[in-house]
Amino acid sequence: MTTAASVEAAGEAGDAAGNRAGSSPYALSHLDALESEAVHIFREVAGEFERPVILFSGGKDSIVMLHLALKAFAPAAVPFSLLHVDTGHNFPEVIEYRDRVVAEHRLRLHVASVQDYIDRGALKERPDGTRNPLQTLPLTEKIAAERFDAVFGGGRRDEEKARAKERVFSLRDEFSQWDPRRQRPELWQLYNGRHAPGEHVRVFPLSNWTELDVWQYIARERIALPDIYFAHERPVFRRSGMWLTAGDWGGPKDGEDVETRLVRYRTVGDMSCTGAVDSDATTLEAVIAEIAASRLTERGATRADDKLSEAAMEDRKREGYF
Repeated sequence: MTTAASVEAAGEAGDAAGNRAGSSPYALSHLDALESEAVHIFREVAGEFERPVILFSGGKDSIVMLHLALKAFAPAAVPFSLLHVDTGHNFPEVIEYRDRVVAEHRLRLHVASVQDYIDRGALKERPDGTRNPLQTLPLTEKIAAERFDAVFGGGRRDEEKARAKERVFSLRDEFSQWDPRRQRPELWQLYNGRHAPGEHVRVFPLSNWTELDVWQYIARERIALPDIYFAHERPVFRRSGMWLTAGDWGGPKDGEDVETRLVRYRTVGDMSCTGAVDSDATTLEAVIAEIAASRLTERGATRADDKLSEAAMEDRKREGYF
């Protein structure tokens, strides 16, 4: 359980990790430098684009993005709305967190519902039960309908090789498709937001962060997270080397036994493809220590949708996925 004392201790650990800036009084710590770059990107987008939106799933990366956006424009309100692609198979704790944060900061939330598309026959359920690949159509149609011209995403280059190829400003064509050959150079943090009518730009302020940076920043800034990021007892079953949560999405199947284990989540997505890891890390401090010792990326360890093929993420990005 995350207690006030443990949050305080982790915050001090984050301070220590993030403030060893060398002998110069003007040098930035690595967390200060990452924060400064992200704040600059948020302000650059506010100056260059007319209708930006932040993708917000209630996961740690989008939570950090929102925290940075709040800092970038304080004491004014964030000049962007939020967009969540709701698969209908989300973790209840994450949806509760999303709604609480939206109300707390008086933000406008757009929701693109996968279930609505299934109900009217525009999408069909997959045999494997996962809805992550079904998010692309609701996302791209919502972007077009609302005429969003800049879409913030929480992707980081350390997550997966296709994401490592993306620039901070990543151009999408009129069909929301990504073409790696149209990537633009970003020398000296100069970002090119030029786009034709119907096109838009995906923006990744956390591109240069690692998973460990994110956790150290959460500790330093004392940012609250959904409880599923910390170790807790949960009924789960084993599939393809991951512990999945049972639910209406179709798991477990015959031969898959449910057992209660002490687990936590490193990433948040559709319940059908997001696996938990065995862990006893109940505090921020313990999570940071666990991540520092891990040799597997969070997506490599816990996301079944990235294991569908060698180029699964790149294929989905070309189709308009995050």
